[in-house]
Amino acid sequence: MADEDLRHVRTERLRLDAVGPGDVDEVFALNSDPALWTVFPSGRHTDREQTRTQVEQFAAAWDADGLGYWVARPLDGGAVLGIGGCTVRHGAVWNVYYRFATAAHGHGYAGELGRTAVEAARRVRPDLPVVAYLLRTNEPSRRVAERLGLRLVWQGPDAGNSDPTQVRLVLADRALAPAALAVVSGAP
Repeated sequence: MADEDLRHVRTERLRLDAVGPGDVDEVFALNSDPALWTVFPSGRHTDREQTRTQVEQFAAAWDADGLGYWVARPLDGGAVLGIGGCTVRHGAVWNVYYRFATAAHGHGYAGELGRTAVEAARRVRPDLPVVAYLLRTNEPSRRVAERLGLRLVWQGPDAGNSDPTQVRLVLADRALAPAALAVVSGAP
């Protein structure tokens, strides 16, 4: 990855391309699939416009931070398998994110994309910690984050979640400064 344009990266099995306007339909297919939102049903997109707005924000992150989310396809092209990468959250942390179609689950793609994203984040802004921000009920995502070398640094109420019983976990690659912890915990 040393001399690659981070907007277009190849891994062992994936072609990762910066999310852009041409990806709205495929990203909407992921965001609207109820099977991908069982642990956070209120996060599911019900309107293509939600996804279009999200994709615009994802694309802007590339310009602002030099890194962002990719759409992941098999090396030979084909349909989008998932989306993920790292974006800067409130100027304080890199947030690593991964979401893959159910047919792609169990193949190690989230870990492959996640490793690539964490390595890129550490190259672009090594001063920022890398965090995974997930719900306690999302065990598969937690396992991926732990395989990326992230460890639990905080857990508590999931601010803004329509389900008040949900617990948010924050895993990080290092101890978090108080300002960074406030950002990821939703503290005022």
